[in-house]
Amino acid sequence: MENYTYNSLTLQLEGLKVTKNFKYPVFFLFFISYIVMMIMNVGISVLIFTDKNLHQPMYLLFCNLSVSDIIGCTHILPRLLSDMLRPPSERLISYYECVVQAFTTHMFATTSHTVLMIMAFDRYVAICNPLRYSAIMSNKMLIKLTVSAWGVAFVLVGILLGLTIRLNRCRTLITNPFCDNASLFKLSCESVFINNVYGLTFTVVLLTSSIGSIVLTYTKITVVCLTSKNKSLNSKALKTCSTHLVVYLIMIFSGSTIITLHRFPQYSDYRKLSAILFVIVPGSLNPIIYGIQSKEIQRFLFEMFRSKKCLK
Repeated sequence: MENYTYNSLTLQLEGLKVTKNFKYPVFFLFFISYIVMMIMNVGISVLIFTDKNLHQPMYLLFCNLSVSDIIGCTHILPRLLSDMLRPPSERLISYYECVVQAFTTHMFATTSHTVLMIMAFDRYVAICNPLRYSAIMSNKMLIKLTVSAWGVAFVLVGILLGLTIRLNRCRTLITNPFCDNASLFKLSCESVFINNVYGLTFTVVLLTSSIGSIVLTYTKITVVCLTSKNKSLNSKALKTCSTHLVVYLIMIFSGSTIITLHRFPQYSDYRKLSAILFVIVPGSLNPIIYGIQSKEIQRFLFEMFRSKKCLK
């Protein structure tokens, strides 16, 4: 018979199951990944804010993605790393900390979609309406788009977690390396029908809006490029859109892997690992992809290394 502990304020994280032989190699791999990811994302955010040549809508919008990646990796990896060095019985977390972590988890995942959606809109305006680009993508519009990307995510995730924290809890084990909404409402012995309906609706609406906006904008961009004989325009479209599309596809593939593995309980360990990689892989690759694409960023790095050589 299952033991029930009602509304306990102390929960236990199942964590990532790693054998003793692989515990420290995996720990150092995640640790190095976290450090590298933080350096790249913080560095590119500081660079965009300090270099006036990068005060363009495309880079300022990308800065939102870097901020989202910083939040995503910081709220998961440090806690995960400390738990890996503890025995399972000592991987304890307070209920309130778990709720905050779950909120941040879904906020990170949602803003990744909303930010990439407004970045797609920016590329559409730049290529399909180049003469009106400055007028449309003004500072006021940039602020509206940024607030919308974070505001919509905040409201949707707030409702998601609000429906969960209303439930009484009768279990204490979080069957995940970190807290998320599903792990929290699974602690309840009450009906979670409303949670499942809203969670499914939330996911469908977000993915439909995300994929739909990408397909729509890129279809219009493709039509403009095919009908235009402007080689400069086509080259610009290929360069900027390919970067954005690669970043989007990486995120979609990582997220789809988690959703797919949820349907196969026997692969729960792979699902846990894929959930961690969803934070590490896009967060590590995004700055590299945009850094390679951007002449301004390349020029800044080249000048920085050249000045260091001169000082030596």
